[in-house]
Amino acid sequence: MSPARTALIFGVSGQDGAYLARLLLDKGYAVHGASRDAELSGFANLAALGIREKVVVHSAMPTDFRSIFQVVQRVTPDEIYNLSGQSSVGLSFAQPAATLESIVIGTLNILEVIRTLDRPIRFYNAGSGECFGNTDGVAADEHTAFRPRSPYAVAKAAATWQVANYREAYGLHACSGILFNHESPLRPERFVTRKIVAAAARIAEGGPVSNVVPPYMKTDKITIAAVNGYAVAGGLERSLACDIRIASENAQFGCFEIRRGLPNPPDPLIRLIGFGPALHMLLSGDLFDAEEALRFGLVTKVVPPPELMSTVEALAQRIAEHPIHVLKATKKAAFTGRDLATAQSEAYARALSAPLRDSDTSREGVTAFAERRRANYG
Repeated sequence: MSPARTALIFGVSGQDGAYLARLLLDKGYAVHGASRDAELSGFANLAALGIREKVVVHSAMPTDFRSIFQVVQRVTPDEIYNLSGQSSVGLSFAQPAATLESIVIGTLNILEVIRTLDRPIRFYNAGSGECFGNTDGVAADEHTAFRPRSPYAVAKAAATWQVANYREAYGLHACSGILFNHESPLRPERFVTRKIVAAAARIAEGGPVSNVVPPYMKTDKITIAAVNGYAVAGGLERSLACDIRIASENAQFGCFEIRRGLPNPPDPLIRLIGFGPALHMLLSGDLFDAEEALRFGLVTKVVPPPELMSTVEALAQRIAEHPIHVLKATKKAAFTGRDLATAQSEAYARALSAPLRDSDTSREGVTAFAERRRANYG
């Protein structure tokens, strides 16, 4: 007996797409999924749920109208679910055009294909709670106005209104779901909630709160954090592990572990911004904007979002112009000396820098200064 209904999922390889595929299979659907390149995609999430062989996959790109038209015509679905598109808020600031295209044009193409084929296809589009922006602590619902604050949120808001327009103008059976944070074992641990859950599991097993080894503990390279959007919990930890932090005006910082009843290692934050501000962040679980972070000393500079990466890259370039062995020695002296008593720290720094003061590098630097020219360190 043939399945009662057929579903086509765009974005089937992601967390949501995989779980949706399993749900629909359990309900007796014939499930098809679309991916940019079905032959090369691993579909690891489908495999993890044990349904890889039960989902028929097709190659299609939502931004390519022709490929969408062909796959919909071939599958003849009763229902289409759009879970595709660039999904990173942070990346959307670096790639705004690509983000808008993947979400807005992708959604538009699917809607146009449904309208053109004139079939009774039901369409679901995945929206985002990011569309609401900052609600000043007030819970959002279906009647809350959109105030998107990132290219990703702008794109999701536009797609939501596209769906509403096609429903009202052309009578399509189309709707959008506004999705907030939702996690699962299929979500990579780089996401905040997964980091909190993983930390809780490690604590329960008697292990450390974090399995993240700060870069300064394992490398002598200089690291710079470009902070755009939310840096909370694990995101904050990673920024603290960098040598320098530069934020966009959209950045927000917070220690959310306290909200989940989890302890947070206080030492890195206290060492960086001082006891009072650190304790405020650790105990309150509040969000702090970029200007507050600058005042605390959590970041050293705040710039408009479009200028963030160029600012960071320019700083990295300036740092890279200095002698590499002097950079390494300076970083090592700073981090090692930080953990010693004052007298020990000064002695350590002198011992580390002594060989460098009588080197070709130092002589070139002094000579260049005297001759009022740029040093050439080779």
